[in-house]
Amino acid sequence: MSRRCELTGKGPMTGNNVSHANNKTRRRFLPNLNEVTLQSETLGRGVKLRISAAALRTVDHRGGLDAFLAKAKDKELSANALKVKKEISKAQEA
Repeated sequence: MSRRCELTGKGPMTGNNVSHANNKTRRRFLPNLNEVTLQSETLGRGVKLRISAAALRTVDHRGGLDAFLAKAKDKELSANALKVKKEISKAQEA
């Protein structure tokens, strides 16, 4: 399982630990990922995703999972999230 947000594509970054003596050693900054179940009003069911805390706040701000996925770029979404986005758009058309 990769350490990547399924909605925003946010992943690990690299940098340095810097000691008081200014010694530098490489380190990784990992995203704050959480396993959450988001409710889709259109599908009428929950969708389990592994997303960052920042993405969870953005989903709430935009008015839910359906609204977030409608605005999201396909290249940032994971395969699972892309499948859910297509299901939602199909359900809204019908």
